Amino acid sequence: MTTRVLIAGGGTAGHVFPAVAVARELQRLADVEPVFVGVADRLEARLVPEAGFELRTVQAVPVPRRPSPALLRVPSGVRAAVRQCERVIDEIGAAAAATFGGYVSFPASWAAGRRGLPLVVHEQNAVPGLANRLGSRWAGHIAVSFPGSADSFRRKERCAVTGNPVREDMLRLDRAARRAEAREAFGLDPDRPTLLVFGGSQGARSLNTAIVDAHPHWGDADVQILHAAGASLYTETAAAWERTRTEGAGPRVRLVDFIEDMGDAYAAADVVLCRSGATSIAELTVLGIPAVLVPFPHATGDHQRHNAEALERIGAAVVVADDDLDGARLVAEVLPLLTDPARHAEVEASSKAFGRPDAATNVARLVLGEIEAKEAAT
Repeated sequence: MTTRVLIAGGGTAGHVFPAVAVARELQRLADVEPVFVGVADRLEARLVPEAGFELRTVQAVPVPRRPSPALLRVPSGVRAAVRQCERVIDEIGAAAAATFGGYVSFPASWAAGRRGLPLVVHEQNAVPGLANRLGSRWAGHIAVSFPGSADSFRRKERCAVTGNPVREDMLRLDRAARRAEAREAFGLDPDRPTLLVFGGSQGARSLNTAIVDAHPHWGDADVQILHAAGASLYTETAAAWERTRTEGAGPRVRLVDFIEDMGDAYAAADVVLCRSGATSIAELTVLGIPAVLVPFPHATGDHQRHNAEALERIGAAVVVADDDLDGARLVAEVLPLLTDPARHAEVEASSKAFGRPDAATNVARLVLGEIEAKEAAT
Protein backbone atom coordinates (compact mmCIF):
# COMPACT_ATOMS: atom_id res chain seq x y z
CA MET A 1 0.00 0.00 0.00
CA THR A 2 1.36 3.39 -0.98
CA THR A 3 2.34 5.66 1.89
CA ARG A 4 1.85 9.39 1.42
CA VAL A 5 4.26 11.89 2.95
CA LEU A 6 3.55 15.61 3.19
CA ILE A 7 6.55 17.73 2.21
CA ALA A 8 6.80 21.48 2.82
CA GLY A 9 9.60 23.76 1.77
CA GLY A 10 9.58 26.78 -0.46
CA GLY A 11 10.16 30.42 -1.14
CA THR A 12 13.69 29.87 -2.46
CA ALA A 13 15.50 27.22 -4.46
CA GLY A 14 17.59 26.54 -1.34
CA HIS A 15 14.48 25.16 0.34
CA VAL A 16 12.88 23.50 -2.68
CA PHE A 17 15.81 21.58 -4.15
CA PRO A 18 16.65 19.63 -0.95
CA ALA A 19 12.95 18.83 -0.52
CA VAL A 20 12.72 17.50 -4.07
CA ALA A 21 15.90 15.45 -3.61
CA VAL A 22 14.48 13.83 -0.48
CA ALA A 23 11.13 13.20 -2.19
CA ARG A 24 12.91 11.31 -4.97
CA GLU A 25 14.89 9.30 -2.45
CA LEU A 26 11.73 8.38 -0.55
CA GLN A 27 10.31 7.01 -3.78
CA ARG A 28 13.49 5.03 -4.43
CA LEU A 29 13.63 3.52 -0.95
CA ALA A 30 9.97 2.66 -0.40
CA ASP A 31 6.46 2.74 -1.85
CA VAL A 32 5.99 6.41 -1.00
CA GLU A 33 4.04 9.13 -2.74
CA PRO A 34 5.33 12.58 -1.73
CA VAL A 35 2.79 15.40 -1.84
CA PHE A 36 4.09 18.95 -1.53
CA VAL A 37 2.41 21.88 0.12
CA GLY A 38 3.48 25.39 -0.82
CA VAL A 39 2.47 28.91 -1.77
CA ALA A 40 1.00 29.67 -5.19
CA ASP A 41 3.11 32.75 -5.92
CA ARG A 42 6.44 31.40 -4.71
CA LEU A 43 9.19 29.45 -6.47
CA GLU A 44 7.84 26.04 -5.46
CA ALA A 45 4.76 26.63 -7.63
CA ARG A 46 7.02 26.17 -10.66
CA LEU A 47 9.81 23.91 -9.43
CA VAL A 48 7.73 21.22 -7.73
CA PRO A 49 5.44 20.43 -10.71
CA GLU A 50 8.48 20.58 -13.02
CA ALA A 51 10.03 17.87 -10.83
CA GLY A 52 6.94 15.74 -11.33
CA PHE A 53 5.33 16.06 -7.90
CA GLU A 54 1.87 17.15 -6.83
CA LEU A 55 1.68 20.54 -5.13
CA ARG A 56 -1.19 21.65 -2.91
CA THR A 57 -1.21 25.38 -2.24
CA VAL A 58 -2.06 27.26 0.94
CA GLN A 59 -1.95 30.92 1.91
CA ALA A 60 1.08 31.37 4.11
CA VAL A 61 1.85 34.74 5.70
CA PRO A 62 5.50 35.85 5.85
CA VAL A 63 6.68 37.15 9.20
CA PRO A 64 8.05 40.71 8.87
CA ARG A 65 11.63 41.04 10.07
CA ARG A 66 10.90 44.48 11.56
CA PRO A 67 7.95 45.90 13.48
CA SER A 68 5.20 46.99 11.10
CA PRO A 69 1.39 46.89 10.78
CA ALA A 70 1.81 43.64 8.85
CA LEU A 71 2.73 41.94 12.13
CA LEU A 72 -0.89 42.29 13.26
CA ARG A 73 -2.02 40.00 10.45
CA VAL A 74 0.46 37.24 11.23
CA PRO A 75 -1.40 35.31 13.99
CA SER A 76 -4.65 34.97 12.06
CA GLY A 77 -2.76 34.21 8.86
CA VAL A 78 -0.72 31.46 10.51
CA ARG A 79 -3.83 29.88 12.05
CA ALA A 80 -5.54 29.89 8.64
CA ALA A 81 -2.49 28.28 7.02
CA VAL A 82 -2.38 25.61 9.74
CA ARG A 83 -6.03 24.74 9.06
CA GLN A 84 -5.34 24.53 5.33
CA CYS A 85 -2.36 22.23 5.96
CA GLU A 86 -4.50 20.06 8.20
CA ARG A 87 -7.04 19.70 5.39
CA VAL A 88 -4.30 18.61 3.00
CA ILE A 89 -3.04 16.07 5.57
CA ASP A 90 -6.55 14.66 5.94
CA GLU A 91 -7.28 14.62 2.19
CA ILE A 92 -4.13 12.75 1.24
CA GLY A 93 -4.04 10.53 4.33
CA ALA A 94 -0.45 11.52 5.11
CA ALA A 95 1.53 9.13 7.28
CA ALA A 96 4.33 11.60 8.02
CA ALA A 97 5.62 15.07 7.18
CA ALA A 98 8.98 16.58 6.35
CA THR A 99 9.60 20.33 6.30
CA PHE A 100 12.54 22.20 4.79
CA GLY A 101 12.08 25.86 5.73
CA GLY A 102 10.30 28.78 4.12
CA TYR A 103 6.97 30.43 4.84
CA VAL A 104 4.85 27.30 4.63
CA SER A 105 7.06 25.09 6.80
CA PHE A 106 5.95 26.40 10.18
CA PRO A 107 2.19 25.97 9.59
CA ALA A 108 2.87 22.57 8.01
CA SER A 109 4.91 21.51 11.05
CA TRP A 110 2.22 22.79 13.43
CA ALA A 111 -0.47 20.98 11.46
CA ALA A 112 1.55 17.76 11.62
CA GLY A 113 1.85 18.18 15.37
CA ARG A 114 -1.89 18.76 15.74
CA ARG A 115 -2.62 15.65 13.68
CA GLY A 116 -0.05 13.54 15.52
CA LEU A 117 2.02 12.91 12.40
CA PRO A 118 5.66 11.89 12.64
CA LEU A 119 7.68 14.92 11.57
CA VAL A 120 11.24 15.48 10.35
CA VAL A 121 12.54 19.04 10.03
CA HIS A 122 15.54 19.68 7.78
CA GLU A 123 17.75 22.75 8.21
CA GLN A 124 20.14 23.73 5.41
CA ASN A 125 22.13 26.52 7.09
CA ALA A 126 24.51 26.67 10.03
CA VAL A 127 22.11 29.11 11.74
CA PRO A 128 18.52 27.76 11.65
CA GLY A 129 15.75 29.85 10.15
CA LEU A 130 12.74 30.98 12.16
CA ALA A 131 10.29 28.53 10.56
CA ASN A 132 12.48 25.55 11.41
CA ARG A 133 13.27 26.72 14.93
CA LEU A 134 9.57 27.07 15.68
CA GLY A 135 8.51 23.95 13.83
CA SER A 136 11.13 21.74 15.45
CA ARG A 137 9.10 21.52 18.67
CA TRP A 138 6.91 18.87 16.98
CA ALA A 139 9.76 17.02 15.26
CA GLY A 140 10.85 13.51 16.11
CA HIS A 141 14.11 14.24 14.29
CA ILE A 142 15.82 17.46 13.20
CA ALA A 143 18.14 16.91 10.25
CA VAL A 144 20.99 19.44 10.15
CA SER A 145 23.64 20.15 7.55
CA PHE A 146 26.31 21.56 9.86
CA PRO A 147 27.36 19.79 13.09
CA GLY A 148 27.23 22.97 15.18
CA SER A 149 23.61 23.68 14.22
CA ALA A 150 22.31 21.31 16.88
CA ASP A 151 23.17 23.85 19.58
CA SER A 152 20.60 26.24 18.11
CA PHE A 153 17.69 23.90 18.77
CA ARG A 154 16.06 23.44 22.17
CA ARG A 155 15.86 19.68 21.64
CA LYS A 156 19.32 19.14 20.27
CA GLU A 157 19.27 15.48 21.29
CA ARG A 158 16.86 15.00 18.38
CA CYS A 159 19.32 16.41 15.86
CA ALA A 160 21.09 14.23 13.31
CA VAL A 161 23.82 15.51 10.98
CA THR A 162 22.59 14.43 7.56
CA GLY A 163 24.08 17.01 5.23
CA ASN A 164 22.16 19.13 2.75
CA PRO A 165 20.67 17.18 -0.18
CA VAL A 166 21.71 18.31 -3.65
CA ARG A 167 20.24 17.70 -7.07
CA GLU A 168 20.80 14.34 -8.73
CA ASP A 169 22.66 15.88 -11.66
CA MET A 170 25.32 17.14 -9.24
CA LEU A 171 25.79 13.69 -7.73
CA ARG A 172 26.25 12.20 -11.19
CA LEU A 173 28.63 14.91 -12.43
CA ASP A 174 32.05 13.66 -13.52
CA ARG A 175 33.96 16.94 -13.61
CA ALA A 176 37.17 15.50 -14.99
CA ALA A 177 35.45 13.74 -17.88
CA ARG A 178 33.35 16.78 -18.74
CA ARG A 179 35.97 19.50 -18.18
CA ALA A 180 37.31 20.07 -21.69
CA GLU A 181 33.87 19.95 -23.29
CA ALA A 182 32.42 22.32 -20.67
CA ARG A 183 35.22 24.87 -21.12
CA GLU A 184 34.85 24.80 -24.87
CA ALA A 185 31.08 25.31 -24.51
CA PHE A 186 31.84 28.57 -22.69
CA GLY A 187 34.46 29.59 -25.25
CA LEU A 188 37.35 28.95 -22.88
CA ASP A 189 40.73 27.27 -23.31
CA PRO A 190 40.25 23.60 -22.38
CA ASP A 191 43.69 23.38 -20.74
CA ARG A 192 43.96 26.62 -18.80
CA PRO A 193 43.27 26.86 -15.00
CA THR A 194 39.82 28.36 -14.58
CA LEU A 195 38.17 30.51 -11.95
CA LEU A 196 34.36 30.51 -11.81
CA VAL A 197 32.76 33.63 -10.30
CA PHE A 198 29.04 33.83 -9.57
CA GLY A 199 26.74 35.57 -7.12
CA GLY A 200 23.43 33.82 -7.72
CA SER A 201 20.79 34.47 -10.38
CA GLN A 202 20.69 38.20 -9.61
CA GLY A 203 24.45 38.47 -9.15
CA ALA A 204 26.47 40.13 -6.40
CA ARG A 205 27.78 43.64 -7.08
CA SER A 206 30.71 43.38 -4.67
CA LEU A 207 31.96 40.19 -6.33
CA ASN A 208 31.51 41.68 -9.78
CA THR A 209 33.41 44.82 -8.81
CA ALA A 210 36.25 42.90 -7.19
CA ILE A 211 36.84 40.51 -10.09
CA VAL A 212 36.94 43.42 -12.55
CA ASP A 213 39.28 45.39 -10.28
CA ALA A 214 41.50 42.30 -9.96
CA HIS A 215 42.33 42.34 -13.67
CA PRO A 216 45.69 44.18 -13.42
CA HIS A 217 46.78 42.21 -10.34
CA TRP A 218 47.16 38.77 -11.95
CA GLY A 219 50.60 39.52 -13.35
CA ASP A 220 51.69 36.85 -15.82
CA ALA A 221 49.49 34.13 -14.31
CA ASP A 222 48.23 31.86 -17.07
CA VAL A 223 44.62 31.61 -15.88
CA GLN A 224 41.14 32.34 -17.22
CA ILE A 225 37.84 33.47 -15.71
CA LEU A 226 34.22 32.43 -16.23
CA HIS A 227 32.16 35.26 -14.74
CA ALA A 228 28.38 35.07 -14.28
CA ALA A 229 27.46 38.66 -13.42
CA GLY A 230 23.75 38.11 -12.79
CA ALA A 231 20.86 39.14 -14.99
CA SER A 232 20.23 42.48 -13.28
CA LEU A 233 23.91 43.47 -13.13
CA TYR A 234 25.09 42.22 -16.49
CA THR A 235 24.97 45.50 -18.41
CA GLU A 236 26.92 47.53 -15.86
CA THR A 237 29.43 44.71 -15.39
CA ALA A 238 29.98 44.33 -19.13
CA ALA A 239 30.71 48.06 -19.34
CA ALA A 240 33.16 47.80 -16.43
CA TRP A 241 34.98 44.91 -18.10
CA GLU A 242 35.18 46.83 -21.35
CA ARG A 243 36.82 49.79 -19.62
CA THR A 244 39.25 47.62 -17.67
CA ARG A 245 40.40 45.47 -20.55
CA THR A 246 41.39 48.50 -22.59
CA GLU A 247 43.85 49.47 -19.87
CA GLY A 248 46.16 46.50 -20.21
CA ALA A 249 46.65 42.76 -20.44
CA GLY A 250 45.08 40.28 -18.04
CA PRO A 251 43.42 36.88 -17.90
CA ARG A 252 41.04 35.73 -20.56
CA VAL A 253 37.47 36.42 -19.39
CA ARG A 254 34.17 34.94 -20.48
CA LEU A 255 31.32 37.08 -19.17
CA VAL A 256 27.74 35.78 -19.07
CA ASP A 257 24.62 37.03 -17.36
CA PHE A 258 23.32 33.71 -16.04
CA ILE A 259 24.46 30.09 -16.17
CA GLU A 260 21.62 27.74 -16.98
CA ASP A 261 23.58 24.52 -16.43
CA MET A 262 25.67 24.79 -13.26
CA GLY A 263 27.00 21.31 -13.96
CA ASP A 264 28.89 22.67 -16.96
CA ALA A 265 30.15 25.62 -14.91
CA TYR A 266 31.39 23.42 -12.08
CA ALA A 267 33.02 21.04 -14.56
CA ALA A 268 34.85 23.95 -16.17
CA ALA A 269 36.05 25.37 -12.85
CA ASP A 270 39.18 24.61 -10.85
CA VAL A 271 38.29 27.19 -8.18
CA VAL A 272 35.08 29.05 -7.37
CA LEU A 273 34.51 32.54 -5.98
CA CYS A 274 30.95 32.91 -4.67
CA ARG A 275 28.62 33.62 -1.76
CA SER A 276 28.15 31.01 0.96
CA GLY A 277 24.53 30.03 0.67
CA ALA A 278 23.65 26.53 1.81
CA THR A 279 23.03 25.17 -1.69
CA SER A 280 26.32 26.46 -3.07
CA ILE A 281 28.22 24.99 -0.13
CA ALA A 282 26.48 21.62 -0.47
CA GLU A 283 27.26 21.45 -4.20
CA LEU A 284 30.86 22.63 -3.89
CA THR A 285 31.67 20.13 -1.15
CA VAL A 286 29.93 17.19 -2.82
CA LEU A 287 32.09 17.92 -5.86
CA GLY A 288 35.18 18.87 -3.84
CA ILE A 289 35.81 22.21 -5.55
CA PRO A 290 38.13 24.61 -3.68
CA ALA A 291 36.36 27.90 -3.04
CA VAL A 292 36.89 31.44 -1.87
CA LEU A 293 33.66 32.33 -0.07
CA VAL A 294 32.41 35.88 0.43
CA PRO A 295 29.39 35.71 2.78
CA PHE A 296 26.46 37.99 1.99
CA PRO A 297 26.69 40.46 4.90
CA HIS A 298 22.94 41.04 5.19
CA ALA A 299 21.80 37.41 5.37
CA THR A 300 19.27 36.66 8.09
CA GLY A 301 21.06 35.77 11.32
CA ASP A 302 24.38 36.25 9.48
CA HIS A 303 23.95 32.62 8.50
CA GLN A 304 26.18 32.87 5.42
CA ARG A 305 29.15 33.85 7.57
CA HIS A 306 28.53 30.88 9.84
CA ASN A 307 28.17 28.58 6.81
CA ALA A 308 31.48 29.78 5.41
CA GLU A 309 33.35 29.62 8.70
CA ALA A 310 32.34 25.98 9.15
CA LEU A 311 34.27 25.18 5.98
CA GLU A 312 37.14 27.49 6.83
CA ARG A 313 37.70 25.73 10.17
CA ILE A 314 38.49 22.45 8.44
CA GLY A 315 40.46 23.97 5.56
CA ALA A 316 37.75 23.35 2.97
CA ALA A 317 37.51 26.99 1.81
CA VAL A 318 38.99 30.45 2.18
CA VAL A 319 36.68 33.11 3.61
CA VAL A 320 36.88 36.84 2.85
CA ALA A 321 34.49 39.34 4.40
CA ASP A 322 32.52 41.39 1.90
CA ASP A 323 34.01 44.65 3.21
CA ASP A 324 37.54 43.27 2.82
CA LEU A 325 37.14 42.11 -0.76
CA ASP A 326 38.97 44.07 -3.44
CA GLY A 327 40.96 43.17 -6.51
CA ALA A 328 44.31 42.68 -4.81
CA ARG A 329 42.85 40.56 -1.97
CA LEU A 330 40.91 38.45 -4.46
CA VAL A 331 44.01 37.56 -6.44
CA ALA A 332 46.03 36.91 -3.27
CA GLU A 333 43.48 34.33 -2.10
CA VAL A 334 42.54 32.75 -5.44
CA LEU A 335 45.89 32.48 -7.20
CA PRO A 336 47.50 29.88 -4.88
CA LEU A 337 44.43 27.65 -5.28
CA LEU A 338 44.65 27.96 -9.06
CA THR A 339 48.39 27.57 -9.55
CA ASP A 340 49.76 25.54 -6.61
CA PRO A 341 48.82 21.86 -7.11
CA ALA A 342 49.62 20.93 -3.51
CA ARG A 343 47.48 23.74 -2.08
CA HIS A 344 44.65 22.90 -4.47
CA ALA A 345 44.75 19.22 -3.55
CA GLU A 346 44.75 20.01 0.17
CA VAL A 347 41.63 22.18 0.00
CA GLU A 348 39.94 19.80 -2.44
CA ALA A 349 40.39 16.89 -0.02
CA SER A 350 39.00 18.89 2.91
CA SER A 351 36.04 20.01 0.82
CA LYS A 352 35.21 16.43 -0.18
CA ALA A 353 35.50 15.33 3.44
CA PHE A 354 32.81 17.86 4.39
CA GLY A 355 30.51 16.98 1.49
CA ARG A 356 27.59 14.60 2.02
CA PRO A 357 26.52 12.91 -1.22
CA ASP A 358 24.34 10.66 0.95
CA ALA A 359 22.36 13.57 2.44
CA ALA A 360 19.06 12.84 0.66
CA THR A 361 19.27 9.19 1.69
CA ASN A 362 20.00 10.16 5.29
CA VAL A 363 16.98 12.46 5.53
CA ALA A 364 14.69 10.01 3.74
CA ARG A 365 15.68 7.23 6.16
CA LEU A 366 14.83 9.48 9.10
CA VAL A 367 11.34 9.98 7.65
CA LEU A 368 10.85 6.28 7.01
CA GLY A 369 12.15 5.49 10.48
CA GLU A 370 9.59 7.85 12.01
CA ILE A 371 6.81 6.11 10.08
CA GLU A 372 8.01 2.66 11.18
CA ALA A 373 8.23 3.77 14.81
CA LYS A 374 4.68 5.15 14.69
CA GLU A 375 3.37 1.94 13.15
CA ALA A 376 5.17 -0.17 15.75
CA ALA A 377 3.72 1.91 18.57
CA THR A 378 0.18 1.44 17.27
